[in-house]
Amino acid sequence: MVFSSITFLFYFLPITFLIYFALPKAHRNLFLVAASFIFYIWGGGGFIALLVASVIVNYAFGLAVEKVRGTHRHKLVLGIAIAFNVGILSYYKYMNFFVTQVNDALGAFTLAPVQWTNIALPIGISFFTFHSISYLLDISRGKSNAFRNIASVFLYIVFFPQLIAGPIVRFNQISEQIRNSDYRRFNAQAFTEGSQRFIFGLFKKVMIADPLGEVAAALFDGVAHAGVPSMADSWVGVLAYTLQIYFDFSAYSDMAIGLARIFGFVFPENFNRPYSANSITDFWRRWHISLSSWFRDYVYYPLGGSHCSKFKTYRNLSIVFLLTGFWHGANWTFLIWGAFHGAWLILERATGMRDNPSPAWIVPRRALTAFLVILGWVVFRSESAAQAFSIYGAMFDPSHLQLSQEMIATLSHRNILTLVLASGVFLVPVSFCGGPWIQKGEAYPALAMRGALTFIGLPLVVSSIVGGTFSPFLYFQF
Repeated sequence: MVFSSITFLFYFLPITFLIYFALPKAHRNLFLVAASFIFYIWGGGGFIALLVASVIVNYAFGLAVEKVRGTHRHKLVLGIAIAFNVGILSYYKYMNFFVTQVNDALGAFTLAPVQWTNIALPIGISFFTFHSISYLLDISRGKSNAFRNIASVFLYIVFFPQLIAGPIVRFNQISEQIRNSDYRRFNAQAFTEGSQRFIFGLFKKVMIADPLGEVAAALFDGVAHAGVPSMADSWVGVLAYTLQIYFDFSAYSDMAIGLARIFGFVFPENFNRPYSANSITDFWRRWHISLSSWFRDYVYYPLGGSHCSKFKTYRNLSIVFLLTGFWHGANWTFLIWGAFHGAWLILERATGMRDNPSPAWIVPRRALTAFLVILGWVVFRSESAAQAFSIYGAMFDPSHLQLSQEMIATLSHRNILTLVLASGVFLVPVSFCGGPWIQKGEAYPALAMRGALTFIGLPLVVSSIVGGTFSPFLYFQF
């Protein structure tokens, strides 16, 4: 079920909200679990059994890890628990890829391929697996105690706002909110803030990200398949995708944060002006914050972080960003993307470019960072490395400048206007962050924007949804 669908907006959300606050506080967590199952079954269908089994096993592992915490059996029990979750993720998300690589290698030696039937990817598996691992590691480190009530574990892992595409809310960030029934009280301010944040995200998705997606698809799904794109096609399409993935994913995060607030929970922010970054290091402090901080705290620091030799620090960064790339999907393109970002992080650390620049260098540094990020998105979006390098070649080939007919057909007046206005995110001051400002800002411009979203933006969005087509969020595939 998609947040920007008629089913969710007009049926699931209002019914869930009314029943939730009509129930006694003691039963609200359990009801949210039931509602989250319905939400998942609507889109995940046959994989609900896997999700339920995963939560039950991790509930038992959590109790076991807490019991042996501080003993000589601690690492063994924790290792088995982590291996279980990594094993599930590896099997469903990466086994098709690994078998393909093995068969390619066997084919090179004219050997018979491994017989294999492709496995379907369960929706949201990367997110609910990482939530499960966070549950176990935070218990292991003593940051939180295991839940005795299995419904509480279910709620943490399957809560519908963050189940499919995050943000990745670590267990210690929300455990007390799940335990404490005071968070279940209806709060008019929380409802208002959450609703405004949700509408803001809905507007970004439907009115900005989706039109940009049409332009991006003209390059990656159209022109690039038909042949070598022109320089103009490449830059227009790549810029459109750069903006689409930001507005699409940050829109989902805005909606998830807003929904959580409506139901009495506070989720961490997931984006903070990433296209205003002055280095790749700064970009990763601002982009998909919940994922980058997850890898930092649960992988980078345990490996030694930066409190070791330069060689080991660079090794740790390489491991983390190869894993970050591979987390996004089983394709060489994602590994290349992760390696690209990891290499720049290492270069910035080695040269001192990761430090904040002097005022005179802010604009050039922001421009360079934006350019590098844009280049990275090419291989991230491409279906293969060959397609990515074809587009790279076209981006810097001035011998073919004209737009193709396929791209011209996509560039309606609406899409051109959206592309131009959305490009303003590269110019916005680094201190400004739209989501929190919309949600809590008390100055007149913030109040006016909230009014405009409610009385102008929301009707436009609803009319677009009613007359439009299904458009899933980009991060559903991860």
